[in-house]
This record gives sequence, C-alpha cells and structure tokens, in this order.
Amino acid sequence: MGNRKRTQLYLLPCFSVSYTEQKINFMTPPARLPIIDLHCDLLVYLSDVPDSAIDNVAEIGCSLPALTQGNVRLQTMAIYCATAPGSTHYAHLQAEIFRKLATDERSCLTAVTNTASLQNALSGKGDIGMVASVENASGFCEEDEPLEEGFKKLEKIIDAVERLLYISFTHHMGNRFGGGNMTDRGITRDGKMLLDYLHGRRIAVDFSHTSDALAYDILEHIDRERLDIPVMASHSNFRPVWEHNRNLPDEIAQEIIRRQGLIGMNFLRAFVNNEQPEALLQHILYGFEKGAENSICFGADYFYTLDSPDLSRVPYYFKEHEHAGTSYTYLLEQLQDKLSQPQLEQLAYRNAQRFMERIWS
Repeated sequence: MGNRKRTQLYLLPCFSVSYTEQKINFMTPPARLPIIDLHCDLLVYLSDVPDSAIDNVAEIGCSLPALTQGNVRLQTMAIYCATAPGSTHYAHLQAEIFRKLATDERSCLTAVTNTASLQNALSGKGDIGMVASVENASGFCEEDEPLEEGFKKLEKIIDAVERLLYISFTHHMGNRFGGGNMTDRGITRDGKMLLDYLHGRRIAVDFSHTSDALAYDILEHIDRERLDIPVMASHSNFRPVWEHNRNLPDEIAQEIIRRQGLIGMNFLRAFVNNEQPEALLQHILYGFEKGAENSICFGADYFYTLDSPDLSRVPYYFKEHEHAGTSYTYLLEQLQDKLSQPQLEQLAYRNAQRFMERIWS
C-alpha cells in the first residue's frame, strides 16, 4: 500500500435499519454469534483513499454497515505502514484517526481498553468495540533514528489509542528489527531490544508477517530471557493446507498453541487457495484437528483493493468471504455440522475474549 495524502474523515450517523441502499445482499441468520476479528486495514483506507468513508460498503469489506450486519462486536484496527522514510508520521496519522473514531459519537465505534469495556462490547448493547494494533514496527521507529526515540513514538501511539493488542515486527520485507515473511532473515539486535522493552507490557507479538527464522528467534529470546510477552498470529492460515510463506508451518503454530496464543484465520484468497473457497473451512478444521481449539479465531484482513496494480491477486477475496456482513455467518453456518456449538463460539469470539481477559487482567 502506498502512502497517499490524508483526506478528510467522513463520519455518518449510527446504522440501525436495513442496508438495502448499500447495494449488498446481507443475510439475517436466525441466531448470530458475536464476532471478534483480529485484523483489518480500515485506518489505512481512511488515511489513504480520497473521499473515503466508514460506511462505504463498495470499497472495503470492513465498512461500518458490514461490521454491524455481521455482528462484529470487536474489530482490531491495524496501524500499518511500509518500511520507508516517513513511516512514523504515517502511522501517527492513523493513530489520530483511531482516536477520532473513538471519540466521535457519530462513528458508532468505541475503544475497548480493558476487560469491562470488552464485556460491554460483546453484550451487543452499545457501539462496536475496536482496539488498535501496529502492523510493522517501522510505524514507530524509522530505520535511521535512535531506538530510544522510536520507543517514545510508540508511547505516543499508545497514548492516542489507549491500548495496543499486538505489534508485528515487520511486514513482507525486513527492517531494523528482523526479516519479513518474504525473507529468510532472523532477529536483529534491535529486535531483541524491542522484545526486552515489551516485557510485562501486556502487548502481544504478532507472527503473521515474520519470516520463519524471525519467529523462531523471537520465541528463543522470550524463553532465554524469561520474558512475559503473549504471542499470536493475527491473520495467518496453515501452511500444510495451503503452501504460502504467509501461512504458519506446523512447528510455529504449535508453539503459539502451547503458549496459549491466538491464530486468526485470514480470508484473502492468496492465503486460502487460488481456486477453492471451501479451503477456508479446511484451514479452520485443520486448526481444530491440530489442537488449536482454544487458539483459533478470525483475522479476516479486509483492506482497500480497488487500486491494486497486481492483477494476479484479483479477486482478492472469494465472493463467500468478501465482506464482514456475510462472511462470518456463512462460515459458521457451513461449520455447524462439523463443529459443536461450544467450538463455534470459541472460533467466533470466546478464544479471543479469553486471551484478552488473560493478558489485560
């Protein structure tokens, strides 16, 4: 995603009626589970795209009407940036957008910062909850500035959003902290110092964009230094089901499970299967078969794709998974004869809820 000039943030009144005017055929299932999702790029969309709006269902799968109809009760909003000069300024803009969404009553979104606000969001009685994350640590630390200055910028981001659920060290490529999933680089000295900094801060480390080498190095450093840092893969599927370096190999998935972390299922076609939409069900069932019953959840990864230069990735999502208004319901309904009701609840929200309650308490 390139860095565009920031545009005005358009906020509309709360949505409480049908969405026929939005030109999407939403389903209304007889009984809906609340949904917690670990990753979307709504903040990037609002900062990048001219005339962007949180209610634009035609441009992004995690629009407010889609989240509402899909019964998403807590949406993690990623603060994303590429590793490039100006990355920290770009991330700061997104943190400010998060703050404005959380404080503007018209947005129908509220910041979830503790277990009480989490429970309130899941009750369905108020606004949709949201919590921030950092996708790529270049968002708080430029490649050529002192690491101490980067930590100060991280604190400013936390002040703006009130709480971070997780931090990803890298994106696809590497940075000063380690190697991304398109590399075979491991951790750097700065990466180890970042882990030391995160000790006891109740912010998880996200493995969705690490190289395998970086993931192993993070785990080794946590263990060697006896650091208190939760782990997760916020939006990654399983590599044995679909061979892609964005998906988790069994060894890393098992370490996340053993450490009581989370694994969020990604809806992007490239990480599911090029041709078979039902493969996303296979990823979910594989997770249950491999012991992820208490770890598996959703990390749909909705972002703005209309200006994509890479035509090979179009369509980015199968139609069954293309927006939050129908995707979670579709998946849960397809799984009803394969998973028990408690397992469906674990996938929909309970695993993520318990993880947050544990690390925030």
